[in-house]
Amino acid sequence: MIQRRQTRPVRVRDLVIGGGSPVVVQSMTNTDPHQAEETLAQIGQLAAEGCEVVRVAVPDEEAVETLRTVVRRSPVPVVADIHFDYRLALGAIEAGVDKVRVNPGNIGGADRVRAVARAAAARRIPVRVGVNAGSLSPRLREKYGGATPEALVESAAEEVALLLEAGLEDIVLSLKASDVVTTIESYRQAADRFPYPLHLGVTEAGPPGRGSVRSAVGIGTLLAEGIGDTIRVSLTGDPVAEVGVAYEILKALGLRERGPVIISCPTCGRCRIDLPSLVAAVEEAVKGMTEPVRIAVMGCAVNGPGEAREADFGIAGGREEGLLFRRGEVVRKVPADSLVEVLLAELAEWRKSRSGSAPDREPGSRQEE
Repeated sequence: MIQRRQTRPVRVRDLVIGGGSPVVVQSMTNTDPHQAEETLAQIGQLAAEGCEVVRVAVPDEEAVETLRTVVRRSPVPVVADIHFDYRLALGAIEAGVDKVRVNPGNIGGADRVRAVARAAAARRIPVRVGVNAGSLSPRLREKYGGATPEALVESAAEEVALLLEAGLEDIVLSLKASDVVTTIESYRQAADRFPYPLHLGVTEAGPPGRGSVRSAVGIGTLLAEGIGDTIRVSLTGDPVAEVGVAYEILKALGLRERGPVIISCPTCGRCRIDLPSLVAAVEEAVKGMTEPVRIAVMGCAVNGPGEAREADFGIAGGREEGLLFRRGEVVRKVPADSLVEVLLAELAEWRKSRSGSAPDREPGSRQEE
């Protein structure tokens, strides 16, 4: 069991970040911020995938006006992403946004930060101090010899001091770098220094395949150490994919459960079936399923049930026939060409019966060690 570090709770509309609440999953739209309907459609897709907070870029005054419609109709809390012009932050706050993200490396001088803080405090909305290694102030770069963890933490500390001075205490921090090791160390230092919730992410992580790995290493390492209250996986492309990766990271650590966990072996010389095709078919069939359940698709009828004993449901293939098993116990033998069909039927039956009497162990929950 991971012992999470306690942080100050911060409310974002009807969500609470920090204070021991479940780790919140976030993403960011990549639609034209001047197109309300297009942006709302993507927010709907993100919410359907499990996104709980969405960030929207606000590059100009026209985007502020669009934000009014987006905030009013969004099914999840909306964060205004602000760079360079503090007046856009003031406009976003006035437009009813649920939270503001400012970058201390480019938002301007102390008076501008205080103005944003006062406006946010008056509306009782939080501010995320989003420190980014790529936009760190030249002064701190020179002082520390680059975008080091110490430089990122000092940037956050300076901004926090200004927010507190202006009367704002609802603060969330992020200290992101594209370098995974720098990101991890920055958050470790921040966790030791600040009581505020931490928003985790590896910025500019890359395309889906590589970016998912980099994000899993960076975010997963910190979460395993009990650090982090909300996460965003930054991938190039459709942001909906970010949400699925975020939940896979959280499920791997036992921090959140949403949808299936699919267990499958890497194949070996004993495998006599087209396992990749079987796994792909199961993945496609359970897409959109939100119930927490562990499904095993194994290539060896001898070892499959044993190696996937923690799975709630599973199949293990052989040359002509395979096994259907449940929680490590073989249910029956199945013709090889019916394995997926039988597994899906078993899942469908379980889903129908979930509202009835509870099983000994609810699929998706972990047994006590």
